[in-house]
Amino acid sequence: MAVFEQQRPRLFALAYRLLGSAAEAEDMVQEAYVRWSQAGPVEVPAAWLTRVVTNLCLTQLASARRRRESYVGPWLPEPVLTGDGALGPLETVEQRESVSLGVLILLERLTPVERAVFVLREAFGYGHAEVAGILGITEAHSRQLHRRARAHVGEPRKRFESDREHHRRIVRGFLRATLGGDVAELERLLADDVVAWADGGGTATAARRPVLGRAKVLRYLRGLAGRREAARIAWDIVEVNGEPAVVVRDAGGDLWAIFTVEIADGRVSAIRTILSPAKLAFAATQLM
Repeated sequence: MAVFEQQRPRLFALAYRLLGSAAEAEDMVQEAYVRWSQAGPVEVPAAWLTRVVTNLCLTQLASARRRRESYVGPWLPEPVLTGDGALGPLETVEQRESVSLGVLILLERLTPVERAVFVLREAFGYGHAEVAGILGITEAHSRQLHRRARAHVGEPRKRFESDREHHRRIVRGFLRATLGGDVAELERLLADDVVAWADGGGTATAARRPVLGRAKVLRYLRGLAGRREAARIAWDIVEVNGEPAVVVRDAGGDLWAIFTVEIADGRVSAIRTILSPAKLAFAATQLM
């Protein structure tokens, strides 16, 4: 039990990166514990558990893709508060980008095994020989899958704001301009090709399609600010998925939404809002 509990945070961080879902990641780690408790003596627990969790996630990814085909509106990953190290060390740009919502969405382009290779290599630093052992493939195949995954994902570092304090200032200014109806400031902050996504999961009121371009996003934000709920919300800026994000509570103090703002060249290039109660459940427990 003690050995498994020592590994649990790392296993959760791995499963979350593979699935983009905190709830499903917890399920995979729990299933790994069941298998661990039923297994005989294990020579290298960390390696054994990594292989079990990775392969459980590969199976889960196949069914998750089928569910997402019928998902209502845009699908976004579940947000996780990371200020307390919930997803492991996020001290470098590379570590933080590996859990950002933007990169997790890009990982949806990959096949399950490509995603596993990418995560094991990029986020956890495994060598190709180790990756091959975990996935039951050859080292050459691991290299090929990694090259393919990098080609699909591209270079997210170019879009990732490295100065967290600068990012936080822009997020704060963006939020104040939105709630205050400062159109001129929003026009200054929004990139020409800004995109806004909202994940309501079919249970919360949210745009069913991405909103594209500065003019449309500006109208969209003015509409949100004009809703009755906006006058009664409380907000705070915290670290979510390695980035400054806005946590919004309703009049009763319950978590209502989380949104992240992606910055490129000093302007807001992407807004991702999670409103689905199911998607917010894990973050809500973190805020208690």
